[in-house]
Amino acid sequence: MSNIDAYEVVVGLEVHAQLMTESKLFCGDSIAYGAAPNTHVSPITLGHPGTLPKMNRKAIEYAIKMGLACNCEIETNNYFARKNYFYPDLPKGYQISQHTTPICKTGFVTIKVDETAKDIRLNRIHLEEDAGKSIHDADEENTCIDYNRAGTPLIEIVTEPDLRSSDEAFAFVSEIRKLVRYLGVCDGNMEEGSLRCDANISVRLKGETKLGTRVEVKNLNSIRNVKRAIEFETKRLIGILESGETIKQQTRSFEVNTGTTSSIRDKEDADDYRYFPEPDLTPFNLQDEFIEKIRQSIPALPEQRIKKYISALELSEYDARVLTEEKSVSDYFEKIITHTGNYKAAANWIIGPVKSWLNDNGKEISEFPLQPEHIVSLISLIDQGKVSFSIASTRIFPLLLVDPAKKADSIAIEHNLIQQSDVSAIGPIIDEVLNKFADKVTEYKKGKKGLLALFVGEVMKRTKGKADPKVTNELLLEKLKM
Repeated sequence: MSNIDAYEVVVGLEVHAQLMTESKLFCGDSIAYGAAPNTHVSPITLGHPGTLPKMNRKAIEYAIKMGLACNCEIETNNYFARKNYFYPDLPKGYQISQHTTPICKTGFVTIKVDETAKDIRLNRIHLEEDAGKSIHDADEENTCIDYNRAGTPLIEIVTEPDLRSSDEAFAFVSEIRKLVRYLGVCDGNMEEGSLRCDANISVRLKGETKLGTRVEVKNLNSIRNVKRAIEFETKRLIGILESGETIKQQTRSFEVNTGTTSSIRDKEDADDYRYFPEPDLTPFNLQDEFIEKIRQSIPALPEQRIKKYISALELSEYDARVLTEEKSVSDYFEKIITHTGNYKAAANWIIGPVKSWLNDNGKEISEFPLQPEHIVSLISLIDQGKVSFSIASTRIFPLLLVDPAKKADSIAIEHNLIQQSDVSAIGPIIDEVLNKFADKVTEYKKGKKGLLALFVGEVMKRTKGKADPKVTNELLLEKLKM
C-alpha cells in the first residue's frame, strides 16, 4: 500500500443516544440500566397482538433540546414510520422510527482538531426506539435475548459525510457526548451502551468529488474504538482498490481485541426497510411556544462557558477547555468561584490535585468527598500567606480527604503547618544555609543567578516547607548583595 497517501477517507457518523427518560418511548416500562434480564418488559414491549403504543412527551422534549443545541431546524409536523426488518431482539418484527420527517433537520456541530475549528454538518436528528440485546456468550448452544432495552427512546444524530480523518471522528463523538451530558438528555456512557456509534466509511483518490462505495461499521462502544475502526477500514479499503478489486457495500463489526473488522452482511438500502407511516400512532404537531420554552431551558453549553472563562475570568484557553470537558466538573468549578475571586487558583486546584485524585481513584466528581467550600478554604489559606500551595496540596488536602468534617485552617494549626513569615525566625536559617554553601555564594556573586533556587530549596527543607517563599526570596536577595 505504498500509494496510501494518494487517497482520502470520507466518513459519516450515526450516533445513537439513549434518552434519560424514566420510561420507554411507547409504554411505561422502566429503562433503568442493570436490571435482571427481561424484567422491564410488558405486552407492549414484547409486541403482543392488540397492544397500542403511546408517545413519551419527555422524549420529544429531549430530542428538540438536542436539535436546538446543534443549530437544527425543528420540524413542526411529525409522524413515525415502521422500519421493517427482522432481528431476534426486535419483538415486533419492525422498529418504530422516523423517516421522511425527522424531528430535527440540518444543523451542525463545531469540532476542533489541532487548533483548527470545523463545522460538521448534520443531515438529521430523529427519534426511534432501541432494540433489545442479543447475548452470545451466556449459553454454549443458544443466543440469549434480553428485551429490557427494547423500546428505550433513542435519538440518532446523523452527519453528512464531512469527516476526513479518524481524529475528526474522535473529536465529533467527544463533542456529542459532551453536549448530551450538558443538556441532561443522555448520560453518554458508552460502556453501558447508552451512547453508540456507527461509522460509514469510504475512500477515494484525493481531488475526486464522487463518493466511493461505503462500508458501515456498527455499534462502536467507545470513542477510541471509533478512531481505531476508521483507521483499520481506511487501510483495508485502500488495499482493495490498490489490488484492483471492487469494494462491496457491507455492514461490518469491529473486533476490539484485534482492532480489525469483519463482515456481518451485505448492506441494505433504505428501500429494503419498506418504510411506511406507523398506523398505531397519530402524527404530532409542535407549537412554536412549546419549542421556545425548551430553548429557554438550555443551560450554558461548553463553548459559552469557555468564552466566559477566557474573557470574564481571564483564564487560558487550555484551562477553560479542561474545566469544561465534563459538565459536572465545570459545575463544581462554578460553585468554587462564587466564593472566591482567585479564579486562576480555583482552576489550578481543579486541574491539579482534584483531577489527580479522581483519576487515581477512578471516581467521578460526584463521588469526590470534598465540597467546593473546602477548596475555597485552601485557596484562602494560601492567599492569606498562611501556607504555601505545596503545603496545602501535599499535606492539608490529603488530611481533608481523610476527614472532610474538619476545616483546612484547623488542620494547618493542628499539624503545625502555618507558614513562617517572621523575618527574625527565617533570617538565622538563611544565614546557616549561606554559610554551609559559601562556595555556591561565591559562584552566585560571579553571575550564576540560578543558584538562588538552591538556597531557597535548602531553606524550605530546613523549615519543612513552612518558610514563606516570598519573604525567603526577599531576605536571600538582601543577604546575597552584602
